[in-house]
Amino acid sequence: MPNPNRPLRIHHIAIAVPDAAAALTFWRDALGLEVGAVHDEPAQGVAVTFLPVGEGAIELVEPTDAASGIARFVASRGPGMHHVCLEVDDLDAAVVHLKGRGVRLITEAPVSNSSGRRLIFVHPSATGGVLVELYDSLGADASKRP
Repeated sequence: MPNPNRPLRIHHIAIAVPDAAAALTFWRDALGLEVGAVHDEPAQGVAVTFLPVGEGAIELVEPTDAASGIARFVASRGPGMHHVCLEVDDLDAAVVHLKGRGVRLITEAPVSNSSGRRLIFVHPSATGGVLVELYDSLGADASKRP
């Protein structure tokens, strides 16, 4: 059965980094990308820096808590690509669809980030090894992206 709620776009590609300021010497200074939104995600133990590119963004994810998943990722694998985020029109419908197809999710239900955006992560075992994040679309509030 085809998915009636296919992703709208790649929202961002997340890069885990030990120090976002140091990472900006490449992403901002060498490539010329402009820094967009920057904010803390205390519940996840990270600070994020978005660098818009076309309709998507590069997201630099820096650990702010040594016990966070990003801190563990950087400690075990080093800095690098962490996940791909896809924006969907209706996150609840997407979750129902994925569960109906037996797709393993990290959590059973979507959560909200500090900006109020609802999201869920798909387990890498279901995607061929890539952590995938799904973001609920902002619809009419698209100007508030990322």
